[in-house]
Amino acid sequence: MALENGEKVEVGLSVVAEAKAKKKDWVVLSLRVVAFFATASATLVMALNKQTKSFVVANVGNSPITATLAAKFNQTPAFVFFVVANANASLHNLVMIAMDVLGPQYDYKGLRLLFIAILDMMAMALASAGDGAATFMSELGKNGNSHARWDKICDKFQTYCNRSGAALVVSFIGFILLLIISVMSIIKLLKPNRINHASP
Repeated sequence: MALENGEKVEVGLSVVAEAKAKKKDWVVLSLRVVAFFATASATLVMALNKQTKSFVVANVGNSPITATLAAKFNQTPAFVFFVVANANASLHNLVMIAMDVLGPQYDYKGLRLLFIAILDMMAMALASAGDGAATFMSELGKNGNSHARWDKICDKFQTYCNRSGAALVVSFIGFILLLIISVMSIIKLLKPNRINHASP
């Protein structure tokens, strides 16, 4: 009788643990979906960012001479890296969402959790590097650098700078979500009961 009660308690605890694990899996999946939209939006906004303006560069008599200049993201290597980093994060989250939906049937001896944790950290690190590089160039474009005599451009290309700033804000949101996801992936990896649950 005591053995039966013990088995019932053990089964009950197992069911509760399984329910909590599934709930947290849905939390991670939701965070991945939001992170995907954030990084994908940042990628598209920056990749499509372009502004063309005409400036008067000289006057010949009463006739002004104008020059047309264009500001594009691909003119700045840091912005190109930003687009690549966020595109990679978007692809990573899309693949991870597919893996979460498909479930553990493609697991091999519990290694799925290990690979997910490693890939999450790599995507987060790359997104962080891209955000940092783009933030530095954005600050330079907004304020210039008087010591190096680099002029600011945001007073001339306001729309371009505003779109870049919006892409940065959304990308940082995606980075924060990636950081949270990475922490949750590591916690999930380090708990033996969840590894066993992932690899029946």
